[in-house]
Amino acid sequence: MSAIVLEAVRQRDTERFAERATARGGAGAPRPDAAREVVWGAGGAGQLTTGRPRLVLVPTGREAVAVARAAAPAVRLTRFGRLVRTLLVAGVLALLGVGLAGQLASASGDARTVTVHPGQTLSGIAARELPDVSVADGVVELQVANSLSTSQIHAGQQLVIPAH
Repeated sequence: MSAIVLEAVRQRDTERFAERATARGGAGAPRPDAAREVVWGAGGAGQLTTGRPRLVLVPTGREAVAVARAAAPAVRLTRFGRLVRTLLVAGVLALLGVGLAGQLASASGDARTVTVHPGQTLSGIAARELPDVSVADGVVELQVANSLSTSQIHAGQQLVIPAH
């Protein structure tokens, strides 16, 4: 249900009003000191207008509640709420960044395994499998990758060759 109410809503079409006034030879043209106001009506945006009051349909009862709820924001966050939301988003982005960086680092090359044959040494495997580093550095990399405390290996042992 709606009610018809005389409201101080001014005519929005000032250009048409001014055109009519100039067509009449200036009679009825708005005075420079005429009252101007910003109207926030059913159209939404505030507009600087002049003119006379008119009748406007104003919602009442349940219809007014529905209109008010539609015009109000769904959730209104306080300063603390905005801070929490920002920190949560930043935390999620940081975790995704760390996870992505870890994936990129591990995807740079897949480590492979070799089986030690009788008579092979760790330095021989390092020289053959890691040709881009010195033998001493290759032995150290193999020890670290396989959690070896010494350079002794035995036949049948699986060694992880780190990727480069």
